[in-house]
Amino acid sequence: MILRSIAHGMPCAVVQFIKGGWDTGERRLIEGQFTELCQFHAMGEGFTWETQDKARDIAAAQAGWEKAKSLIRDPEIRFVLLDEINIALRYDYLDIDEVLTFLSEEKPPLTHVCLTGRNAKEALIEAADLVTEMTLVKHPFRSGIKAQPGVEF
Repeated sequence: MILRSIAHGMPCAVVQFIKGGWDTGERRLIEGQFTELCQFHAMGEGFTWETQDKARDIAAAQAGWEKAKSLIRDPEIRFVLLDEINIALRYDYLDIDEVLTFLSEEKPPLTHVCLTGRNAKEALIEAADLVTEMTLVKHPFRSGIKAQPGVEF
């Protein structure tokens, strides 16, 4: 979706809620080639089961949400991707009611926002215009294969 926005010359932004410290392929591409059209904000500090610091994870998620709100409010930005925000919502690092209220009351009508991550809360699904579900059937991690460049990041 970000590449489509870039290809159409639409200013856009990504806020990563989890993989903040990782050197991801998507971050390399956007920051290396498309900074004039797409802002990239890596706000997370890793997966919660890696950090083992719930207070720090909550603070990182809330900082990511504040950044997301400022980007969504920006009339120049047409599309904002909130990468893995559903994880932050699932663990209650962010308040679902606050997110839903903001999106319904403050999001400009022509700004598109995509919230990604597994296990979206039912209230978010009900409020959304479009919901797509990816279902994990098999993953190499379950066989002991660690995350791989170009596949997971």
